[in-house]
Amino acid sequence: MAVYDQNNIFGKIIRGELPAQKVFEDDKTIAFLDIMPRAPGHTLVIPKAPARNLLDVNPDDLAHVMQVAQKIAQAGMKAFGADGVTIQQFNEKAGGQVVFHLHVHVIPRKEGEAMKPPATFKETPENLAAHADKLRAALA
Repeated sequence: MAVYDQNNIFGKIIRGELPAQKVFEDDKTIAFLDIMPRAPGHTLVIPKAPARNLLDVNPDDLAHVMQVAQKIAQAGMKAFGADGVTIQQFNEKAGGQVVFHLHVHVIPRKEGEAMKPPATFKETPENLAAHADKLRAALA
């Protein structure tokens, strides 16, 4: 398996080298909005510890990521009036992974509304900020 690259985009977000619309952060995880959301409120939950993906993450870090993903899912249901939530997680290129730092997609869903295709639509900074505000309020 390939080695973890400290300079991946999510590593840079963790170190504060790149901006992100953070909705939650604790000592082990960060949750922030996907800039190319498949639906409003599409959030990524990542561990702060280096982990390429599910195959090499520390099991305790993985458990915490999933606990935070559950919180984000509950907040997304409330904040966006969602009828359900899609959770996605990809591993290695053949498994569909694009950024090689473990991340879990939490996507609020409404009945009858299809998700946008992946990586096809970049949301405006204003809409991302508004969506982040909604999620933060639902988490409070």
